[in-house]
Amino acid sequence: MSRRSVLCGVLVALAVPGGLAACSSGSTPSGTTTGGGTVPGGGATTPAGPPIIAALADVPDGGGLIAGNPANSKPLVLVRTGDVVKAYDATCPHQGTAVSPPENGVITCPNHGSTFNAADGAVTKGPATTGLKEVPVKVEAGQVVPA
Repeated sequence: MSRRSVLCGVLVALAVPGGLAACSSGSTPSGTTTGGGTVPGGGATTPAGPPIIAALADVPDGGGLIAGNPANSKPLVLVRTGDVVKAYDATCPHQGTAVSPPENGVITCPNHGSTFNAADGAVTKGPATTGLKEVPVKVEAGQVVPA
């Protein structure tokens, strides 16, 4: 799935006025951060070929964002500390709602309020009873890619 397809799907789903213009045959939008800290990803590749999840520069140091997953349709929550990025399946283990990007070291599920430690994905407050599943990623040439 191309970055453009992911972006178009997100824009259509959110019914953003003028969002369909991004689906035209013009240039591909860059991986810029949107208002909610979300960066669609999963379509571009590095020169060597691995799919790009996000540019390291787009992941706030000490924070994170939600990004597309090039391996499947499940979103990832990326958490950055310096040049180190960890990724977790952004699906809350309680009822499958997508979690929010980390704030102050905490990832929160907006559905029922479960919270998770951004450093290791461990559940810190229920109703979820298990933590977020870590997804292996690495930083290569300034890009976050699957490990």
